[in-house]
Amino acid sequence: MKTLAVSALGFLLLTTSAPAQWVVYDPAVHTQQILDEAQDIAKYVQMIDNQIQQINTLTSQLNELQKYNRAFGNPAALVNIAGVDGLVSDLTKATVGQTIEQLQSNSRGTDAMTYNANGLYHNIGVTFTVSSGGQIQREEGIYRENAAVQHAVLNYTNVFDEVLKRRRTLKSDIAGTTEKLQSATTASEVQKLTGVLIGLNADLAATDKEIDQAASLAVVQDVENRNDADKQTKARTEEQQAEFSQALTNYSSTFRPMVEPPIFPDSN
Repeated sequence: MKTLAVSALGFLLLTTSAPAQWVVYDPAVHTQQILDEAQDIAKYVQMIDNQIQQINTLTSQLNELQKYNRAFGNPAALVNIAGVDGLVSDLTKATVGQTIEQLQSNSRGTDAMTYNANGLYHNIGVTFTVSSGGQIQREEGIYRENAAVQHAVLNYTNVFDEVLKRRRTLKSDIAGTTEKLQSATTASEVQKLTGVLIGLNADLAATDKEIDQAASLAVVQDVENRNDADKQTKARTEEQQAEFSQALTNYSSTFRPMVEPPIFPDSN
């Protein structure tokens, strides 16, 4: 009996000192853990769904951009536009026409003496023959104004010829650009070709103004010549009047009228 009691006491002590091996199960806590996990999974699923929607939206936007590029084109890729080279070349070309100062300073009387306008006028020559048979050298200075008008006309002719060449080139570029505009496939290409076409037409109109400017120089020089001729006529008239007045004064001082009656000798 004593042995049994000792055995029972030992078993009790052993049971008390050993770690607990039983798992405590709480249904409420387990249920809450399941609910929390389910909520986390739902949030993750929602996040994935949002990401999928964002991807679909970006894909749709990318497709729209590709459609836009196909419709409007990339302006940076359009570097070889028809008509641009011809327009830039014509705009940077030096002008042929001269200023009125250049025309006047380059005029020489001998140019007027030997000018016949391709046989249209009579060449007066640099000398002429008098009745006695002698040769007289013409005065170069008085013909410079005539040479200035001739140079202005020649300047007009040169400008007109140059403008005709440029007009042919510009009209050819306009025709080529118009054809390209008709076959353009994107809005960017249409806009660039339209800008070039506007520039070509403006340049064509500007070339016509160069002809008008050259013609106006000839008119201005002719008007200036007429004004100078009138000035010279007035100057000669004034000088002649002054000389006549001076001659009368000199005559009056030299030949004074007699104030006393003449005395004749008495015949007796």
